[in-house]
Amino acid sequence: MARYAFGKGEYQYFSYPLPDMVAELRTALYRHLAPIANAWNERMRIASRYPADHADFLQKCHDAGQKRPTPLLLTYNDGDYCCMHQDLYGELMFPMQVVFLLSEPGRDFTGGEFLLVEHNPKGPARPHVVPLRQGDAVAFAVNHRPVKSARGSYRVNLRHGVSRLRSGHRDTLGIIFHDAK
Repeated sequence: MARYAFGKGEYQYFSYPLPDMVAELRTALYRHLAPIANAWNERMRIASRYPADHADFLQKCHDAGQKRPTPLLLTYNDGDYCCMHQDLYGELMFPMQVVFLLSEPGRDFTGGEFLLVEHNPKGPARPHVVPLRQGDAVAFAVNHRPVKSARGSYRVNLRHGVSRLRSGHRDTLGIIFHDAK
């Protein structure tokens, strides 16, 4: 991560063929998130829609030259962190992703909280700490999500990251549904 100024820690992307468990999680989660993503696009007046089947969406990615898988393992040790960012890897992207915490806070590490920051065009940015235990997952917006207003909905941009680990070792599985160039 430090090499690209993303923070300090290590990330490793899986290659195709993905491990069975990762591929199955990616497909199963997509099936439930695609209707939400389509509803978000409708609320934000974005014309594109996502197919119900993940394989169909991946074919669109591959047709656009995005053929590298994006699920990854992230490892953080004492003093490591991840800067606030968005996982955008090409022209096509799925608007949600999922992170699974594989380590136990308080036992395996201290610090290392999962962070979200909403950049609201109608007010100041709002930070969120998402408390996770080992085995918990959080689904969140890759770059923006709709927020209801008196006149309908507007877009709020999001970034995510991980606060500095004060001690120990933290492992995370990231499931990103679009492939990269």
